[in-house]
Amino acid sequence: MKKDDQDFLDLLIKIDKNPKYSQRKLAGELGFSLGKLNYCLKALKDKGLVKINNFQKNPNKSNYFYILTPSGIKEKTKLTLNFMKRKMKEYEELKRNIK
Repeated sequence: MKKDDQDFLDLLIKIDKNPKYSQRKLAGELGFSLGKLNYCLKALKDKGLVKINNFQKNPNKSNYFYILTPSGIKEKTKLTLNFMKRKMKEYEELKRNIK
C-alpha cells in the first residue's frame, strides 16, 4: 500500500467516525501537519470521495463537517481490504519464518 493510500485510509476512517472533527483535531490525531491534512482533504474532495460543508447557521464559518460520498465509502472499503490482505500476507510470512 502506498503511503498516500494509507494516509487517505486513515483520514477516511476518522471522517467516517466523526464528520464534525476540526482540522486541528484531525491533524493531531493522525499525526499530520495542517498542510498535509489540507492536501489530503483536497485530494479526497477532488476524487469525489468526500464532501466538505460548513455549518450553515454557525456564525463561525470556519467550522466544517466532512461527509463520505458513496464513492468514498467504496474506496474506504477497498483500501481496508487491501490493508487486511497485506497484513495477512505479512502474518503468514512471519509464521513460515518462525517454523
